[in-house]
Amino acid sequence: MSRLLALDFGEPWWLALLVLPALWLWWRRRRHPGAILFSRVDVLQRGPSLGRWTARVLLASRVTAMVLACVALARPRTGARVEQVSGDGISIIMTIDLSSSMLAEDFQPQNRVEVAKDKMKQFIAGRTQDQIGLVSFSGEALTQVPLTMDYPVLLAAVDNLQPGQLEDGTAIGTAIATSVNRLQDAKGRSKVIVLLTDGVNNRGTIDPRTAAKAAAALGVRVYTIGIGTEGMAPVPVGRGVFGLRYETRAVELDEPLLELIAQTTGGRYFRAKDGQALQRIYTQIDALERSPIHAKRYVRYRELYRWPLGVALVALLLELALLALRGPLP
Repeated sequence: MSRLLALDFGEPWWLALLVLPALWLWWRRRRHPGAILFSRVDVLQRGPSLGRWTARVLLASRVTAMVLACVALARPRTGARVEQVSGDGISIIMTIDLSSSMLAEDFQPQNRVEVAKDKMKQFIAGRTQDQIGLVSFSGEALTQVPLTMDYPVLLAAVDNLQPGQLEDGTAIGTAIATSVNRLQDAKGRSKVIVLLTDGVNNRGTIDPRTAAKAAAALGVRVYTIGIGTEGMAPVPVGRGVFGLRYETRAVELDEPLLELIAQTTGGRYFRAKDGQALQRIYTQIDALERSPIHAKRYVRYRELYRWPLGVALVALLLELALLALRGPLP
């Protein structure tokens, strides 16, 4: 899909009338070669230079009015010229864990969720022809944005993601099922879920393995990302007078489960131990195979006919004023 600012005409056939001013000038020159006619003697008394100037302005005013009237009738307009093309696109659901453990501060100077949001926004900003949706989850799952190509809306939704918006916990199976549901009616053959989590499945009524099998049956690939350092990390354990209270605890991440989900659906599992690793992961996902997707956008033009019409009226008024002084133009 390409978009260019362009000037065109809504009814260009009116431009054919531009031949009339040219024919009129040709006819006038053949009829009165080199003649300057005056209907009033007092104009001659003001001097030949004033008479010639008045005749030229009168002639220019009439031609200008005729030409710009034709241009106005042709409806000049400017806007976004959109060319609809068939490009390579995929349908993607970005699924992000918002459990309280995502506030762990092992990705200094930011916590896990802020780093994940930054990299997710970079990924979205790099897309041009893909439908992308957003699902967040913790103890339950919620569709934040359905599949869309309105990337500014997606970016704003990502900015608003914060742990605590949903019941705490990690319901990976529910997150996959919610994401798959959003992809059922998606166009194109390539449907992908990018699931990012830092924990172990401990909530929800849907087993992650069952959800993965359902995704595979519907042709949805799940790319899983385990985020967090290895070993120990400062994890929030409550809220005190001065904000969140942190304790250094062992990092719990069910990598075998995430690998199984990816393998079952034909996707891949990645481990992000820092922000740079997460960026590389999204770059790899960016190179996924693509399938054709068609999008239609509508153009709102800005009509410009008022400008040539206004100038044509001014030229006509000028001609009328000069005619009152000089007499009719032959």
